[in-house]
Amino acid sequence: MQKRYQELTSFSFTFGQQTSGQLSGRPKTGNGSGILYHHDSQTLMRWNYERPERQVIISNGEEVSMYFENLQQMIIAPGDAGQSDVLASFFSGDKALDESFLMVDPDPEIAAAAEELSPSLHGAQLLPRQPHAQLRSVHLFIDDESLIRRIDLMDHFDTRTVIDIDSLIINPLDDMDNTAILEIFSFVPPPGTEIIRQ
Repeated sequence: MQKRYQELTSFSFTFGQQTSGQLSGRPKTGNGSGILYHHDSQTLMRWNYERPERQVIISNGEEVSMYFENLQQMIIAPGDAGQSDVLASFFSGDKALDESFLMVDPDPEIAAAAEELSPSLHGAQLLPRQPHAQLRSVHLFIDDESLIRRIDLMDHFDTRTVIDIDSLIINPLDDMDNTAILEIFSFVPPPGTEIIRQ
């Protein structure tokens, strides 16, 4: 999987997401699109949530900006502070996963749920080698082309987030110049947005 993503300069996708757990109340669903660009050891990633409310999350490896339309807020945090950085590391192929995670067989129930999505998916459970502020475990499921199709995350409060990846396009930015690419990974919030730096 890592070798496959190291070969890519960019890819785009759509996604569906479901979050469930005692602290999250009844299950919440969302969807949107994402795009990643990998060049000269830098990985840029953008997630556009369309539902349940608009959010824009951009990671450049050094910081993550998270815009929440319904709150009229944009939070800017260090790049290693949250889930977005972990997701970017899966897609970038920069760092060997077994340096940060112990890789074991997937949980049978979680594997069975992924098999309902597609019988051809291959999965593994990743356990952080060092305590992580947000994640207790991650399940990754890849297809026969070694591309991630499902990410199943569990936090320390037993809140589970499942992200299904679809409509993958490989290297969509190959014919674009650098200025146009950087515009994709920039976001200026509307006037009146509260900016919070962490």
